[in-house]
Amino acid sequence: MHLRSAAAPDLAAIEALLEANDLPTVGVAEHLTNFIVGVRPSGTIACGGVEYYADFALMRSIVVARDARGVGLGKTIVAHLLAECRTRAIRSVVLLTTTAEHYFSGQGFAPVTRDEVPPPLLASSQFQGVCPASATEMLKVLEGDERDH
Repeated sequence: MHLRSAAAPDLAAIEALLEANDLPTVGVAEHLTNFIVGVRPSGTIACGGVEYYADFALMRSIVVARDARGVGLGKTIVAHLLAECRTRAIRSVVLLTTTAEHYFSGQGFAPVTRDEVPPPLLASSQFQGVCPASATEMLKVLEGDERDH
């Protein structure tokens, strides 16, 4: 398996993987340059992306194909995306989930109310109706990073 930045030819495979896992595809094309993909010779098996809004980021579309789960690929993708956020001096990262609250809690994200979400993120398509109102908002503050020293 090889992890790399997504490129235009990856869009269809990313959207297919998201659709197969009941995740939204809205906005993927617009933010494709901030996505990474996990690929095997057989095709794309994982992806994840970030949307940047001022000093904040929205992590989205973290998915691993069912036959590739359980080996830490999702954690690797999350760690890679968080590292990229740190290089951009992002203050905090938010995500929305309907099924993976426990998983992301293990990655340092904590549930928050919509009122605690940084206002620039509320303009994203994910907060404007793409994700259901029942989704859990989760936030990770990126403090104590190299940019703070």
